[in-house]
Amino acid sequence: MEIQTLNPTTPRQRQRIEAFLKRNGLRFDDMHYYAAVTDDDGEMIAGGGLKGNVIKCVAVDDAHKGEAIANTLISHLIAHANEEGYSNVMLFTKPKNRQLFESLSFRLLAEAPEAVLMETGIGGINNTVEQLKKIKEESEKYKEYNKECKEDSKECKENSEECKEEEKTNLNTSTSQHLNISTPQHLNITTPQHLNPSTPQPLTTTTPLRGVVVMNCNPFTLGHRYLIEQAAKQVERLFVMVVREDCSLFAYAERKAMVEQGVEHLENVTVIDGSEYAISQATFPTYFLKRLDDAADTQMLLDLDLFSRHIAPALGATVRFVGTEPTDRLTRRYNQLMHEVLADVRETARLEKEGNAVSASRVRKAMEQGDMNVIRQLVPPTTLPYIIAHLATQALQAELDTTPKPGLVDKDSNGAHRDMDYALMQRSIDTLHPYFVKLALLGCADALPTHASIRDIGIEAERAMLSATNGVNTHKGALFSMGLAVVAAAHEKNTDSLQTTIKALAASFPDTNSTHGSKAKLLSKGTTAIKGALDNAREGYEMLFAEWLPFYIERRKEHDAHTLHKTLLRIMCDLDDTNVIYRTDLATAEEVKQEARALLDSFSKAHTAEDKEKRIAAELLALKDMDKRYTARNISPGGAADMLSLTIFIGSIQT
Repeated sequence: MEIQTLNPTTPRQRQRIEAFLKRNGLRFDDMHYYAAVTDDDGEMIAGGGLKGNVIKCVAVDDAHKGEAIANTLISHLIAHANEEGYSNVMLFTKPKNRQLFESLSFRLLAEAPEAVLMETGIGGINNTVEQLKKIKEESEKYKEYNKECKEDSKECKENSEECKEEEKTNLNTSTSQHLNISTPQHLNITTPQHLNPSTPQPLTTTTPLRGVVVMNCNPFTLGHRYLIEQAAKQVERLFVMVVREDCSLFAYAERKAMVEQGVEHLENVTVIDGSEYAISQATFPTYFLKRLDDAADTQMLLDLDLFSRHIAPALGATVRFVGTEPTDRLTRRYNQLMHEVLADVRETARLEKEGNAVSASRVRKAMEQGDMNVIRQLVPPTTLPYIIAHLATQALQAELDTTPKPGLVDKDSNGAHRDMDYALMQRSIDTLHPYFVKLALLGCADALPTHASIRDIGIEAERAMLSATNGVNTHKGALFSMGLAVVAAAHEKNTDSLQTTIKALAASFPDTNSTHGSKAKLLSKGTTAIKGALDNAREGYEMLFAEWLPFYIERRKEHDAHTLHKTLLRIMCDLDDTNVIYRTDLATAEEVKQEARALLDSFSKAHTAEDKEKRIAAELLALKDMDKRYTARNISPGGAADMLSLTIFIGSIQT
């Protein structure tokens, strides 16, 4: 017998794995590695796979059970996982296999009627439990500290009252008219900032209650905040656990930050890291279940068993809080099972706005529709910077995904850029996203941010971009224009003032000689009044707000499938694209304008549906032809691409 490595992503090898599993009553599940034990004839008699640190799809042919093949196979999989950097390994299996895996050093983590979760190795759940215990201890220390602060504040207030009474007596007995005696400035004592009188106080009970709320917060809404506020009134300490798994629009770090900032006013609330042991639809395998419709209940029961066995005891928590679920069937079922499994579950009615429950899904829908007015009604102010940053990133992504484009990188072509491709541009966008978050947070301050503070984040972002792209300037122009707009959007509650705020921010930026715009001006030698990126920003992107944005919005209202193609051409008609001038000359830049105008006019001439369909197909071919010609001539309307992104972004926040 020998162990062979099979690649589950290779069609032929996957078929071999699937056939073996089917023979043993199992289904194929997502894996990146599979080890097959073969006999002397090369026939597979046992096998098992890995997805990260989770062992999956383990099977041994009936004729070879009892031959210790399972021991050899599992040891091999554990060793391979260790080589990949995992110190502990987990597996889901049928309850009847529990004793077998316990004999192979696995320990039980959670169980349900149809499945058990086990693990082996260093650390694991024990590390998680110890970390949670430390969090509980820290929260208790904070409670004592807070109690001392309140006592000190009370004492200071009493001293202040005594001083005031003494001064009042002195003032009444004084006959010297020239003495202007007032309360000493150092005794002008107010409630310390960390004491919020409106914060709900814990209930006085014989046994202090601690509770837990588990939330995804994609993103954090007023509904989430309401649930936490109601729960905090019922317990001495409330722990808010943010789901760690990153399969949401907003990354885990962002979701946790939103929650932390959104509940700062609640003294008895502690936001903690999500458990790495949360079992979700994405992580729970179903290959060993007889019926796939058992999967949802099984994963929920395992998750609840993990919580009650390990998470809640470590935090000393006895209460689980949830919100009612009016729409999602799976979440409603999870709430039902929670009531059946856990001792104390308290369900709070959802916060409603205009007769509908406030939910993260409503916020995401409003983001898709570009309805910032709705978004502002559904989320606390602390969430808005993260939403604004995401809309900026989505705008860059929309520009990149627009295909075909003339001379620009898209899904099908590198355009006139030999040093760029779609994957590189994607990496650049992903790298810039956290800096848009920083810029949005900066813009939320009461005062307009200084040039220096914006510049410092911009320099940091540019360095990160160049590091991610091996020195290729993928989005320097977009970083400048989008960065200003992000700061302005975060600063202005009224989006009608957005253009004015962009002007004010751009006015603080000095002229530069290192950009394509400044070099294009030199190439024009004063014969034409060329405007660079900074000039356009200082004017508040007049053409964008006056021409391109209305054009874009009108196309969207018409549900035009080629809104972005047409908007790009519309921008190319007007913009003095310094990227084109820098790469070619003024005459070519003017030629680009004329060709864009002609192609856009052709797009717009169709009348009947049949004619429209034929014309659009013809114009898309014309765009592809333009791309080939521009690529051959080194023409890249990168400035127009940046303005397309900016138009999309502003269209998403200025309803």
